[in-house]
Amino acid sequence: MSSKDVISNQTDLDIKRPASILMKMDVSLAQKAINLALNGKWEEAVKTNLEILSLSPMDVDSLNRLARCYSELGQIGKAKKTTQKVLDIDPLDSIAQKCLEKWLVVKTGDRQKIGVTSLESFLEEPGKTKIAPLTHLGDTGILACVDSGDEVRLLPHAHRVSVTTSDGKYLGRLHDDLAARLRNLLKNGRKYHVLVKSIDPKKEVSVFIREIEPGNKPGMGPSFSTEKIEYIAFTSPELVHKDKKLMEFQEEITEEEM
Repeated sequence: MSSKDVISNQTDLDIKRPASILMKMDVSLAQKAINLALNGKWEEAVKTNLEILSLSPMDVDSLNRLARCYSELGQIGKAKKTTQKVLDIDPLDSIAQKCLEKWLVVKTGDRQKIGVTSLESFLEEPGKTKIAPLTHLGDTGILACVDSGDEVRLLPHAHRVSVTTSDGKYLGRLHDDLAARLRNLLKNGRKYHVLVKSIDPKKEVSVFIREIEPGNKPGMGPSFSTEKIEYIAFTSPELVHKDKKLMEFQEEITEEEM
């Protein structure tokens, strides 16, 4: 059998392969791509998303994930081109719109090197955690280099509390009422871990604040409200395969396996 015959036979197999098998492969690869990204394995995630796209070139979820991977690797040019492909397919894709707007002001290599944020980092705990919007936002170019899940810092001043990147770049300020309380708590040794919860460089930024050490002065009470809070699950949206039909198919597969 010649090499041409082998290629022809393989092509015939691909064409005749049931759609259900292709769908199952797509589900498995999509989950693999998400897991790799959540664990910060960006180069491997690039390869997996490209593998999905070789099977489904119009898969906007994989394109969005691929663009995020490129941005994390500092390859902003590739991230922009990939996001533009999404908008060519679906001009109303909100993830691609926001990412492209953000990356238009970012230069290649301008990505912060950050650690991987676990999903548990965003679990709310009454009295010890709070989601806080920022005011007096910083430079759009700096904000464009920040993503949901990035670790940031509280920087107290005489009459305000600023939020900065790990290398000291200003992002915004906490509202005055919250700042007034936290200034006093920080002064007395209470410590906090802060992550970016959501970000739109031209409109709004919110942070997730968690108390990690109670400080050295007893009797100061909880950092935040002790009212019962619902659990908040967090996964950066461009990492998730959101196709409804695919998710329904995945549930069907699970039921069949059971």
